[in-house]
Amino acid sequence: MSAGPGTPTRQPVGAGSLVAAVEDRLTGFFRTRREIVEPLGPVFVAATEALESFVLRGGKRTRPAFAWTGWLGAGRDPEDPQADAVLTACSALELVQACALIHDDIIDSSRTRRGFPTVHVDYEQRHLDRRWAGDAAQYGTSVAILIGDLALAWADDMTRDAGLDAGAQARFAPVWAAMRTEVLGGQLLDIHGEAGGDESVEAAMRINRYKTAAYTIERPLHMGAALAGAHPELVAAYREFGTDIGIAFQLRDDLLGVFGDPAVTGKPSGDDLREGKRTVLIAEALQRADGTNPAAAALIRTSLGTDVTPEQVAELRTVLTELGAVDAVEKRITSLTEQALTALDASTATADAKRQLRAMALAATARAY
Repeated sequence: MSAGPGTPTRQPVGAGSLVAAVEDRLTGFFRTRREIVEPLGPVFVAATEALESFVLRGGKRTRPAFAWTGWLGAGRDPEDPQADAVLTACSALELVQACALIHDDIIDSSRTRRGFPTVHVDYEQRHLDRRWAGDAAQYGTSVAILIGDLALAWADDMTRDAGLDAGAQARFAPVWAAMRTEVLGGQLLDIHGEAGGDESVEAAMRINRYKTAAYTIERPLHMGAALAGAHPELVAAYREFGTDIGIAFQLRDDLLGVFGDPAVTGKPSGDDLREGKRTVLIAEALQRADGTNPAAAALIRTSLGTDVTPEQVAELRTVLTELGAVDAVEKRITSLTEQALTALDASTATADAKRQLRAMALAATARAY
């Protein structure tokens, strides 16, 4: 197999070993950065170690899995001479994900992520522990912004050094560029939606499309197909499947953000309410409440973005359920999932890839609360 500069040749990916293989590529990439990082001194070394810890601390490796499966589904094989380079490029999606999560936690003022302090909170505490000058919270935010930026820059480095041949790199580059733009645009739409008070279902669905679906499933599948040189019809089917499942995945996440078990989500119960997220769940509830229950509408609007207590979270859960918003979101998830699976079944993806993508889709959208 070919390998990028500074990256050792590895064994082919076997069944059931994808998560370990992705983490192996990420660990190897971080190792190649040390020569660049160490001359900058211990402060920067510590920051890169914080990033490495964040990236390697759990996660399902969903995005690389969809990209890799997309490549296999276009008829490629783990024994292909380009397989290692492709998997390395797919693994770089975890660094884009790291950037998005680190910055998202700052934007949402989140204190925990996967059961650990968020990066900005970690660095705020380091400042406090050492009694450094200045504002600890501002220091934590500033460092976390830079660590998130570094993750995005290193994602580009990882794809460039993956060892892709010229044709694959040329096909991959525009998809990668589109994905990066979409995820940043989706984040901006999200921020603007909260500030501007756009309560429509349409606005919330647009945010889901670009903030989550595009870089979680649609574009990773597109990348895999592009790397494989797939026929445009398969690319179109992948993108249709990926968009629908990606939105359904976010809708499920929206429900978990209000009803989820912190042991599963890694975040406090009701955190989406405290953060004031204008989700489809909230939009559906307000659409119904404005016409039938003004008191419920007022309760939702005055509670969003405030430090609601567990008792208030429980009350809001009841209101959202009784308004029919939860059922409406569940119906959207079911409909989108069915549409996606229909597109997948009609595609020219390999039988093995169809089975795998179906299982991944159902796992991503399954009820878990």
